[in-house]
Amino acid sequence: MAEPFTGDRIILKDLGFYGYHGVFAEEALLGQRFFIDLELGTDLAAAASSDRLSAGISYSDIYDVVKSTFETRRMKLLEAVAQNIVDGIFNEFEAVSWVIIRLRKPEAPIAMVRGEAAIELHRQRKTP
Repeated sequence: MAEPFTGDRIILKDLGFYGYHGVFAEEALLGQRFFIDLELGTDLAAAASSDRLSAGISYSDIYDVVKSTFETRRMKLLEAVAQNIVDGIFNEFEAVSWVIIRLRKPEAPIAMVRGEAAIELHRQRKTP
């Protein structure tokens, strides 16, 4: 078995969403921007050699799962939002063996002059 978080990967960066996640009432009421970076570990050899979309995973399909999962349930913590997205990816794409997700919140309600609050999860598919 390959080491986790190595090998071929699909990368999607700066996926932007507007959401209502957060601890404070204002966040639930007003919402704010969030950005997501993803790396999905999957074998890309068949798609690379055949040049057929059907041999790989569509980036559009990944985006649709992320968007749907992000928008379905309001969560207080970035960690919980990110875990829900990871779970959605593992449920939808059997060929994905690991996920690295970074969820960024540029307007977090803390006294930052510049920057953003973010979390990053590294998850490997659990085998039965």
